[in-house]
Amino acid sequence: MTEAHEETFRIDHFQPCYLASSVGDTLTARVEQALKALSNCSMCPRDCAADRLNDDSHFCGIGRHAFVSSAFPHLGEEDCLRGWRGSGTIFFSSCNLRCVFCQNSDISHYSAGQELDAKAIAEVMLKLQELECHNINLVTPSQVVPQTVEALAVAINRGLNLPVVYNTSAYDSLTSLCQLDGLIDIYMPDFKFWESDTAERLCNAEDYPQRAREVIREMHRQVGDLQMKRDGLACRGLLVRHLVMPNQVSQSAAIMNWLATEISKDTFINIMPQYRPAHDVRGDARYAEINRPPTHDEVDQVYDAARSAGLWRFDQRTGFSI
Repeated sequence: MTEAHEETFRIDHFQPCYLASSVGDTLTARVEQALKALSNCSMCPRDCAADRLNDDSHFCGIGRHAFVSSAFPHLGEEDCLRGWRGSGTIFFSSCNLRCVFCQNSDISHYSAGQELDAKAIAEVMLKLQELECHNINLVTPSQVVPQTVEALAVAINRGLNLPVVYNTSAYDSLTSLCQLDGLIDIYMPDFKFWESDTAERLCNAEDYPQRAREVIREMHRQVGDLQMKRDGLACRGLLVRHLVMPNQVSQSAAIMNWLATEISKDTFINIMPQYRPAHDVRGDARYAEINRPPTHDEVDQVYDAARSAGLWRFDQRTGFSI
């Protein structure tokens, strides 16, 4: 596609969706609904039915309050998110997916970091805004959507005015996404696997491909294709990540084809080549087929599959001169 076509995704004026009066008037009700859902939790596809309001917890290990492992201006994200002052990342602990190859398993598989209530998380968001980050980037938030809604309500009432990024594995529930509708400007799911048996084996979630398709479709319905401001910063829309893994090119190709045919050929996508064996995979014969990085040829094949499907908007690391 041409630069002229890319120009159709540039906008001159932007304000976060949550600043619309129609959203602000519903914040109190949204928080009440979100917290009520915690009492019989079905906030992710694990559907544990734990009474998290009373600090019961099942698969994710998180009760009433979220755990935050770190928060800082992140300069390693996509160019359109990190810009020149960083993406304001808040890393939540205890991911609900538990991939055997996770490179951050010390954080994502456990309740690491500090247990923070809504007011404390809102303080973190506002501090990142004071540091002039370009956005608030919620990393692995699927297991703490009610707590996130609660914190966002506090931060919005105290002057938050940055785009909010929902940075997820895509193992989310439609119930959660309905609670987030109107609060999230940028959805950034990672569509990992196409085949159910692979998902069952590598992340203990046979239904992952089905759930990912459902929620990515809903994310796109809410925010559409990714839009940028004139300075190149993303402000609203869908950005899909895909981690290229060894011996899975056919699954990658199926994902690219689905995105192009069922979501949009204008989907902005980051095809990531940085997979390395980690956590349970290293030296374990059970995972021999993924116990190496992807080859250059495998990465090239995924790009070729994406282009053949009609996708054309790719994350390209060029940096900012501002």
